[in-house]
This record gives sequence, C-alpha cells and structure tokens, in this order.
Amino acid sequence: MTETAENTETLNKPILPPDNKVSLPCEWPTRMLGNLIIIGIIFTFAFITVTIRTNLVGRQIDYLTEEFYNQTTKLGFTLDDVLVEGRKKTSQQALLEVLNLKRGDNILTLDLNDLKTRIEALPWVREAEIRRSYFPNILHISLKERKVASIWQISEKFHPIDTEGNVIDAPFKPTRPILLIVGEEAPQHINELLDIIKKDNEIWPRVKVANYISKRRWNLILDDIENGITIKLPEDNIEQAWKKLVKLDQTQGLLKRKLTFIDLRLKNKVIVKLGKMTEEERQKLKESKKTKTRGA
Repeated sequence: MTETAENTETLNKPILPPDNKVSLPCEWPTRMLGNLIIIGIIFTFAFITVTIRTNLVGRQIDYLTEEFYNQTTKLGFTLDDVLVEGRKKTSQQALLEVLNLKRGDNILTLDLNDLKTRIEALPWVREAEIRRSYFPNILHISLKERKVASIWQISEKFHPIDTEGNVIDAPFKPTRPILLIVGEEAPQHINELLDIIKKDNEIWPRVKVANYISKRRWNLILDDIENGITIKLPEDNIEQAWKKLVKLDQTQGLLKRKLTFIDLRLKNKVIVKLGKMTEEERQKLKESKKTKTRGA
C-alpha cells in the first residue's frame, strides 16, 4: 500500500523541462509589426489630409491676394511716374533696366527692398533711398553716388577709385587734375597714406603720383609725372618721415630746390639728389642765398 501511494503521488506531479524554464509563445514580433502598420496608416492619412488642406488654403490666399491687387489697380493705385534725385554719373538707361518698371504697374506690389538692392548694385551708386507716395502715385529714388578720389593704373589700364578706396567698375574721364596711384594693392592702402599727407596744405597739392612699391611702401612724385621730385617714403613710420619732410621744407626750403629725389627711408638721414640746373636757375639760387645772407 505504501509503495502504491508513493507511485501515485509521483505520477500526479507536473513534468518540468530539465532546466526548470517555461517557454511561452513568441507573440511580440507579430504585435510590433501590427502596431507599425497601424502607425504608418495613421501617418499617411494625416499627411494626405494636411497636404490637401494646406494646398487649398494656399490657393485661396493666392486667389485673394491677386484679387486684392486687381481691385486696387482698378481703383487707381498704379505707378504714374518715377522721380530720381542725385543722379549724375549713373546712366538713365542703366537705372531703367534694373528697375524694370512701367506706368500702370500696381504701386502696392513694388518690393522696395528688392529695388534698393538692385539699384545699389550699379557701379556709381553708393547708397539709395526709395519711398512711394500716393495720388499722384510716384516712386521717389534718392541716390548718393561714389566720388572719385584717384585713378588707379594697373596692367596698363586705368580705374577710378572712390573715397573709400573701392574700385569703380565703370568708364571715367577726369575733368580736373586727379591723383594717380600705381601698383598692386594700391587702392587698399591709399587712404592710410592720404590721412597722413593731406594734413599739409603746401606739399599735398603738389603730389601727382603715389606709387605703391612691392606692396610694402610708397614713392610720391611731385609737380610733374615725368620730371618731378620723387619722395621715397619708408615702409614703417610714414607719418614721422612726412613730418620731417614738411619741417625741412619750412625751415630750409628743401622742395624749392632743383632735386631729383628725396630719400626718407633712413631714420636719421635724409638723402637728396640734385637735378641738372640751367644757368638761369643757378643764378637765381645764388641771388636767393645772397638775399638770405644779407637779411641775416
């Protein structure tokens, strides 16, 4: 009896795998795939709905905008004329081409910022101001044009340079004597030089040429391009060298003499080279020295 009971008890126990683990059915990949499909369908439906609604709204806005401009055109908001102030060097044809306007255009549709950008791209225009007025419907344009400060010679070509040292890409014929600058990168450095030499009212007006040597320093030519006095300035301490020249001219009349060049590149020396003098010039120089001696 005992053995039978024990055997029965053993038979009624659950049979477990050797590792004591229970394996459940693998359902999660199927569920995840189903969820992804549902999310994809919802996203596609939402995208189509938004696209359709957006296009409809966009078309409606475009239609209303066009209708608004059509009605304002009928009410008289059309461009009657364009008034331009400050135009001297800018050609009328070039201005008309960049504006691309005609009488009858709706004045409300004009993009003033775009027009300003296009006008300021013209070579002679430094700044443009644009405004519109109504009844009469007029577009007012005020130009500030570039001023030519010098002429730059490079590769046997001549280019006007404005007061800020910018090259003006336009033809130019000077109507008055103007400074000629020569050498590579001369426009980028000319204002640094002019800020120094323009302080003297005696020598500065005599400067005809400023030659930028090897992109390092300046040579100036006074009075005459071919036969004038060449002043060799140092690479550094230009202002100090210029003041020395001004002082020598004021105290000793250096630039009244017949000279070929004045070399100011050495800190403690001034090297000059005398030019050939005619007999008449020598006589005048002697008389000038005698006058100074008597006065002393």
